[in-house]
Amino acid sequence: MADRTHEGLTLLGSNRTDYRNDYAPDVLETFENKQPEHDYWVRFNCPEFTSLCPITGQPDFAEIRIQYIPDIKMVESKSLKLYLFSFREHGDFHEDCVNIIMKDLIRLMDPRYIEVTGIFTPRGGIAIWPYCNYGRPGTKYEKMAEHRLLNHDMQG
Repeated sequence: MADRTHEGLTLLGSNRTDYRNDYAPDVLETFENKQPEHDYWVRFNCPEFTSLCPITGQPDFAEIRIQYIPDIKMVESKSLKLYLFSFREHGDFHEDCVNIIMKDLIRLMDPRYIEVTGIFTPRGGIAIWPYCNYGRPGTKYEKMAEHRLLNHDMQG
């Protein structure tokens, strides 16, 4: 494995992983996109996401799907895992969780395009699957975001 410390990555390859119990966007780390000259998708799937209902304090379980088209910066996967796990004691509604995740990743990376889907396990007989997206304003990605939102199908 190549030494990546020069890239500012502090979590990857560490012997002991500390899992935060509080919402922790500061654990997110980036590295340079070595292929910025063309568009391509990066997809993450976190099937073990948990957060807390802000009213009852009961746990909510979800699969979080993140996909984006990078520009200069990309999110490092272990830091993303630790960030998503930091929601375990965080109380927010499903819709807020996916929007917070998207906004934190936009601030971190400034991607060309990003979308986040939460496929939450049913509670009380109702499943909630919030979806949000963003395309960089004034670019083809802004138009792409509008098109994908207006034509979005949660079946997948």
